[in-house]
This record gives sequence, structure tokens and C-alpha cells, in this order.
Amino acid sequence: MDIKLIAIDIDGTLLNDDHELTQNTIDAITAAREKGVKVVLCTGRPLSGVKPYLDKLAIDGKEEYAITFNGAMAQNLEGTVITHHTLAYDDFLLTEMYSRKYNAHYQIETTDEIIATNQELSPFTIGESYLVRLPIVYKTPEQITNDLTISKAMFVDFPEVIDRLKTELPKSLSEDLYVVQSEPYFIEVMNKKASKGNTLSELAEQLGLTAENVMAIGDQGNDLTMVKYAGMGVAMGNGIDDVKAAANFVTKTNQENGVAYAINKYVNEK
Repeated sequence: MDIKLIAIDIDGTLLNDDHELTQNTIDAITAAREKGVKVVLCTGRPLSGVKPYLDKLAIDGKEEYAITFNGAMAQNLEGTVITHHTLAYDDFLLTEMYSRKYNAHYQIETTDEIIATNQELSPFTIGESYLVRLPIVYKTPEQITNDLTISKAMFVDFPEVIDRLKTELPKSLSEDLYVVQSEPYFIEVMNKKASKGNTLSELAEQLGLTAENVMAIGDQGNDLTMVKYAGMGVAMGNGIDDVKAAANFVTKTNQENGVAYAINKYVNEK
């Protein structure tokens, strides 16, 4: 297999449980890049939340790329947007209404900030703000106007609330929008065209590559589309069953440098 691009999820995949990028992983990615392989971080985070890891990997410049907001956006590392599948204002109105109907915390994300519609913030919103390096702004739904560019909406709450919400949200929502659970405490809602797999395929095509040239590594439901798309789909050992079932290979866990193990096995031939 002629792998020329490796797409890697961040949380639970690139990073260990302490949110650390280990030297073993850095070394494996560096060796792959020295062979001419492009490495693209694919994440629910905005670019601001990806930058610290790109710096550690020495990945930068207009010929390098990141897929952010769970596939809603692809951009080069100088910030030029290649594609941005945004949510419509009516999508915001609908999903925010469901948050009140089903009593769940809710937020939307732009490239500049997290906007929470609950005055009493969810602790998971605060945690998300820290991880992705975006400030939190509280606004009532009435203060959010139709000229805002929305990358994604999120139901953000304790796992028992998210589990309940999964059964109560109407199926019609998933018919019109891309709805995916990315963490036990997140359900994310995006444009139907926004998924890691779809945007990865768009980026690969722009670079003159096919799925057979792509390895994708992930662990959660929001990684499923890119693992299915890639010619070499890799599930982390700590991944959910659906991702493992879709993968060509199940690597070690994120605590065992699973990303490094897969890259060394299939790209660096170690």
C-alpha cells in the first residue's frame, strides 16, 4: 500500500490519557514525514486547539493542513480555509430548541469563540474551552443573529444526560444534519457535508490522492467516517467497537503509543 497521507485524531488517539504527545509518537510521525508522507491532524477542535501539537511535531506552512471542527473545516496551516461546511441559522434555532426541550446544556462554536446559551455553564464547556483554547461567551438565543458563521453545535452534559438525549432526539435530525457522539459528554451537530471522512476525501482529492493513499487513525464515533474512507483504516485499541469493526487494523491503545505502532508498522516498516 502506497500511503502518502496519514490522518490522525487527537484526543484518545494522538494523545495519551494525560493529554500528552509522547516522544515515541513524535519520532514515528517525524520519520514518516521524512519519507514524504503528509500528516494531517483531524479533530473536533478548532485550529487554535491543534496548534500546540503541530508545533511539537514541527508541522507548519501553507503546504500542510488540518481538518478541524470534526470535518466542518479544512485549512492550511497559514489559516487559509479550503472548505467550510457551516450550520445555517435555522439549524441553530432547531437544535437550541431541542436543548431546552430535553433539558441539556448547549453551545455553538465559531472560529473565534464558544457561545453557551446556558447562563450556568456546563463543566464540560469549561473543559472544552481549556482544551481548544477558545474563550466562552454567554448569550441568550435571542442575542445570536443570523449573520454568525457557525462551525458546529454541541449538546454538552454529563454522560447520563447525553445517553438519554441519544434516545430522545428525533431521527429526522440525523437525516438533515450530521449528528455524532464524539465523547461520553458531547453530541455534536454539523452540516450534513461536515464529517472527518468527507472532508478528508475532499482534501485528498485536492492533493491528487485517492483513498488507497490514505491511512486514518481514530477511536471514537466522530472518527468512523474517516476510518471507513481510508484505504488503511486504523482503530485505536482503546476505541469504541464500531470503529474497531470498520478498521483494517486495530493498533495498541493511546497509553501504549498506538499511533506510533501503526505508523511504524505500515509506513516506516519498523
